[in-house]
Amino acid sequence: MQANDKLIVALDVPTLEEAEEIVSLLVPLVGIFKIGLQLYSSCGPKAVEMVQRYGARVFLDLKLHDIPHTVADAGRVITGLGVGMFTLHVAGGLSMLRAAVQAAREEALARGIPCPMLLGVTLLTSLQVEDVRRIGLGTSVIDVVQRWAGLAREAGLDGVVASPREVRVLRLALGPEFILVCPGIRPAWSGLGDQKRTMTPREAARVGVDYLVVGRPIVEADDPVQAVTRIIQEIEEGLSC
Repeated sequence: MQANDKLIVALDVPTLEEAEEIVSLLVPLVGIFKIGLQLYSSCGPKAVEMVQRYGARVFLDLKLHDIPHTVADAGRVITGLGVGMFTLHVAGGLSMLRAAVQAAREEALARGIPCPMLLGVTLLTSLQVEDVRRIGLGTSVIDVVQRWAGLAREAGLDGVVASPREVRVLRLALGPEFILVCPGIRPAWSGLGDQKRTMTPREAARVGVDYLVVGRPIVEADDPVQAVTRIIQEIEEGLSC
C-alpha cells in the first residue's frame, strides 16, 4: 500500500459546502474521506454521495452502538450507501457485532456490491488511564483495547479503530491481516487538540498502522494541500524505516 493510500482525511466540518471544498482540493492526493457525526448529522447521506461523486471512498464513522436488531438494520442501510468502511462500538457486545456483520454481508450480496470493511471502535483516543478507571473498565488502557480488539475479531469484523499507541501490541496479538485504523495522528507541526494518545504520521507508519486518520491539522490548515503533502511525505519516511 502506498503512503497516500494509507491517509484518511476526516471531514470535520459542519456543512456540505465546506466538505465539498475540501474534497475537491484533496481528491487528487487522497482516496478516502471520513464522514463523522458532525457532518452526517448536518446533511446525512448527501455527504456520502458527494464524496462518491469525486470518485473517492467513504469511511462512515458513526460508531453504531445499540441493541443487535437496531444495529443490524442500520448496517444494512449503510451498506446500501456503498461506503468503503463503517464503524461500530465494540462496547455493544458480541451479539451486536455479529448481527452487524451478518446484515452487511447479506445486504452486499443482495445488491451485488462489495461488502464494506467493518471496524470496531475500542477506546477513544481522548481517553487516558484515569478516564478508563472512572468508567469502570479497569486500570490499564492497553488491556481494555486488546480485549475489545479480540472481541471484534471473534465477531468477524475486519479490524478495529484504536490509538496508534496500542498498534504494536495489537499487531502481535491479532496478526498482519487484521486492519488497524488509527485516529490520534498529529504531525509535530500541529496542536494535539483533545487527543491524548497520539503519534506523528512518521511514527504511526513505522509501527504498522494500516490507515491514518487526520482531520483538523488538514481541514483547519491555511493550505490543506500543503498539509496533506507534508503528511504523506512523513508517512513515506516512516514506511522506509
